[in-house]
Amino acid sequence: MFNGIFNFDAKFWKTLIPLLTNPGKVSKDYKEGKRSRYSNPFRFYITVSIISFLILGLKINYKKYQALVKADVKKELSINEKINNTTKIDKDSITKIVEKELDKSIIPISKKQKKEILEDIEKEENDTIKKKKTTKRNFSFGNGTRIEKFSKFQKKHPKTDVNDALDSLKYNKNFKNRFLYQRVKVMNKVMDDNDSYDKFVNESLSYTSISLFIFLPLFTLFLKLLYVRRKYTYVDHLIFVFHTQTVFFMLLTIVYILSFFIKVENASIFILIFLTYLFLAMKKFYTQGYIKTFFKFLLLNFVYVIMALFGVILVALISFAIY
Repeated sequence: MFNGIFNFDAKFWKTLIPLLTNPGKVSKDYKEGKRSRYSNPFRFYITVSIISFLILGLKINYKKYQALVKADVKKELSINEKINNTTKIDKDSITKIVEKELDKSIIPISKKQKKEILEDIEKEENDTIKKKKTTKRNFSFGNGTRIEKFSKFQKKHPKTDVNDALDSLKYNKNFKNRFLYQRVKVMNKVMDDNDSYDKFVNESLSYTSISLFIFLPLFTLFLKLLYVRRKYTYVDHLIFVFHTQTVFFMLLTIVYILSFFIKVENASIFILIFLTYLFLAMKKFYTQGYIKTFFKFLLLNFVYVIMALFGVILVALISFAIY
C-alpha cells in the first residue's frame, strides 16, 4: 500500500486523478481491456478505505487531545474530579469540596470573595447537572420487552449475579437469558461510561469496514438486474461499484482532513458532489440516455439506502453480541 502511494510512477496516482475528475472513465476503460495503466479496482478500494478509516481514527483521537489541552483542564482536575468521584452529586457536597480548596489557597481570600466564588460555582454546577441529565445516553428495545426488563433491573441492582437476577425476574436460567442479561449489563456500562462508549464506537467502525466489503458484491447483484438487457458481466458491474465506492471514501477522507484545519459546519455538500458524480458515472459507463439513467439512479439509491439500513442494524447487533 505504501509503495503504491509514495511511488509517483505507480498506478495508484494514475488511477486516482482520472477516477476523481472523469466519472465512469476508469471503469469503462477497465471493461474495454485498457487495464495496464490502472490499479486493480479491488486492491485500490481496500487501500483507500484503509486510509479513510485511519484518518477517521486520528480525528476521533485528535478531539480527545483538544479536550485535554483546554485552558481550564487543571481547574477541572483539582475540583471537578473530586466531585465526579462522589456517589451522589448535591449542592452541599459541591460547596464543601470547593470551600476546602479555597481554604488551602496560598493567596488570602476574604469572606466576601469566598461567598461570591461559592455562589458562582454552585450556579455552574447546577447548569452542568441539568445538562448531564438531558444529554444522558440511553437505549431502548420497547417497553415491556425482555431486554428492557433486564436493563431496568440491572441498573437498579448492578452487583446482582445473573442467576439471582433471572430468579428475581422469574425467567428461566437458560443460555439465551444469561447471554441477553450479560449483554444488557455491558450496554448499560457503554451508555454510562465515556471510555466504554468510545471503544464500542471504534469497534463498530471496524466491523463496518468489513461488512462494506461483503455488502458491495451483494449490492452488485441488484445492479446487474437493473441493467439485465445490457451486455455486462457481473465482474463489470462489480468493478463499477468498487470504483464509485472508492470515490465515496475519497470524498469522506477529504472531509476528515478539512475538519483538522477548519470547522466543517455542513458535510451535505460532499454528499451532493458524490451523488452528482454517481449519476455522471452511470451515464458514461452504461451509455444510456439522461432520463433512463436518472430513473435508474433514483432506484439504485433507494435500494442502497434500504440495504445500508439493514447493514447498520446487522452491524449493531453483531457489535452488541460480541463486544
